[in-house]
Amino acid sequence: MEFDDIYKTYFKSVYLYIMQLSGNEHIAEEITSETFFKAINSVKDFRGDCDIRVWLCQIAKNTYYSYLKKHKNVVSIDSPDLQNISDPDGSIDFGDQDDARKIRKIMHSLQDPYKEVFMWRVFGELSFKEIGDMYGKTDNWACVTYHRAVKMIQKRLEERK
Repeated sequence: MEFDDIYKTYFKSVYLYIMQLSGNEHIAEEITSETFFKAINSVKDFRGDCDIRVWLCQIAKNTYYSYLKKHKNVVSIDSPDLQNISDPDGSIDFGDQDDARKIRKIMHSLQDPYKEVFMWRVFGELSFKEIGDMYGKTDNWACVTYHRAVKMIQKRLEERK
């Protein structure tokens, strides 16, 4: 696949993923551009061990975290763009804007890999197989990790009531 095709096919996925992480259009555009710049320079190193979208999103995530360290930024959890998030498995009711804000705050306080797996599943819309492949684990591991994250979020929501 030509790099132009990769860019056209995966730009939106990478942009939306970073938009969900950052909550900022400007940052999402900057990080997405930098991601594809890095990808074009290292495409020869891509071994094909995972889906190319997963590889690009990993580059994007690392680029975003580097950006945060460099700019000492804080992840925005109050972005209006995050008001329409939904759980593909229906395990969490995101309810109204206030509920969604509480869930985002809790989600950002989760330890890895729970936070990452939850974000890949909900925001990245990846399958459990794709998530498992990304971590070098099974799809069952990804499913269990995701559902544990959901339970943690639900428990913390109940504690706040």
